[in-house]
Amino acid sequence: MAEKPVRVLVGKVGLDGHDRGAKVVAQALRDAGMEVIYTGLRQTPEQIVETALQEDVQVIGLSILSGAHMQLLPPVLEMLHEQESRDIIVIVGGIIPKDDIVYLKENGVAEVFSPGSSTEEIVDFIKQKVGENQ
Repeated sequence: MAEKPVRVLVGKVGLDGHDRGAKVVAQALRDAGMEVIYTGLRQTPEQIVETALQEDVQVIGLSILSGAHMQLLPPVLEMLHEQESRDIIVIVGGIIPKDDIVYLKENGVAEVFSPGSSTEEIVDFIKQKVGENQ
């Protein structure tokens, strides 16, 4: 029996309209054999969590370039906790200050990928983390 592919939700939360990076990452994950659900632009934290639960994903990858990460990410993490879905791995890409990265990681974000991170790094990280959770 073939191994099920990793299921990843890639989304853009908030009003940030820059989605090129999210689309590049989504395609790289597909090329790596992962099943990707791309939510598109301007999603709310509630929409992200609801879609993640409906689609039974193992990973949520959020791209945030607007600077609103401290307002948008904590509600996602809180809702996952409330839904007893803390096993969903949350990763973030974008321009996020070092101090905020520390806070986000302490509060449930598995990894933050800054500009210049390679898609290979992201793919390898997801494969490693999902393997640890199985």
